[in-house]
Amino acid sequence: MELPVVVGVDGSDSSLRAVDWAADEAARHGLPLRLVYVSRWERYEAASLQQSLERPSEQVLADSIVTDAAARAAVRNPEVTVTAEVLAQDTVTALLDEGHRATMLVTGSRGRGQLKELLLGSVSLAVAARAHCPVVVVRGEAAGTVGAHGRILLGVADPARGTAAVAFAFREAAVRKCEIDAVRSWRRPGYEGTGLLRDTSAPGVSREMRAETELDQALGPFLGRHPDVAVRRSTVEGPAHQVLVHRSAAADLLVVGAPRRHGLVGLQIGRTAHAALHHAHCAVAVVPQPQ
Repeated sequence: MELPVVVGVDGSDSSLRAVDWAADEAARHGLPLRLVYVSRWERYEAASLQQSLERPSEQVLADSIVTDAAARAAVRNPEVTVTAEVLAQDTVTALLDEGHRATMLVTGSRGRGQLKELLLGSVSLAVAARAHCPVVVVRGEAAGTVGAHGRILLGVADPARGTAAVAFAFREAAVRKCEIDAVRSWRRPGYEGTGLLRDTSAPGVSREMRAETELDQALGPFLGRHPDVAVRRSTVEGPAHQVLVHRSAAADLLVVGAPRRHGLVGLQIGRTAHAALHHAHCAVAVVPQPQ
């Protein structure tokens, strides 16, 4: 069974952009689209309002939000099968549960709440840091949202920690027919000074050379599987989160991995993914990588 692209909607402008992005993504992959709006009015208020002749305002709002979002998605991509549902749960819990039956979860970067000045909504951050499927937070300029740059930016981590993010980036590039800008950053220790830097864990190998080797190791298995995907590789000195945020201005999608350690409770997201979600100039895909 084909798992849908699931997008959380709340009626905000940000969530409507997420609907557009998710509808396009579902069309690219030939997948169904599922829209969910989370409202707890049924749990806490419906029982006491059963005798009322009028529909509660929260129910009217919820039905309006999902109906309008479904109509918007259907107009944008008529070939996509769209379903919509109002869920009576906590928002984060509901989306995480949906993630177990989804190809990916898609959210906007901000919600309808009064804390719109925050760089990233708390729901989007919590879902990206805990979901066991890829999570895409739609943000950035319109050019990137519609794929005008023709480029996916991939932050390559140590391949020993997993390559799920690399696999995701190649699949996306293949269906979008665009290139991958694969970046592996490396750092110069402050106490080393200038000259050739040696990595003490690998005698005789500079940190830059090691970054190049790790980049080749991470990309190697996927190059043969996707021979039509153009890949531009680079190793860049500097903090990974700063390098990727800067380069994201010329990308349609930034793909980063996030650790998922079995049995660990709470948010599981590294500094790079955290910074990307708050500051990237394009949509960000956070791909869980089991440790």
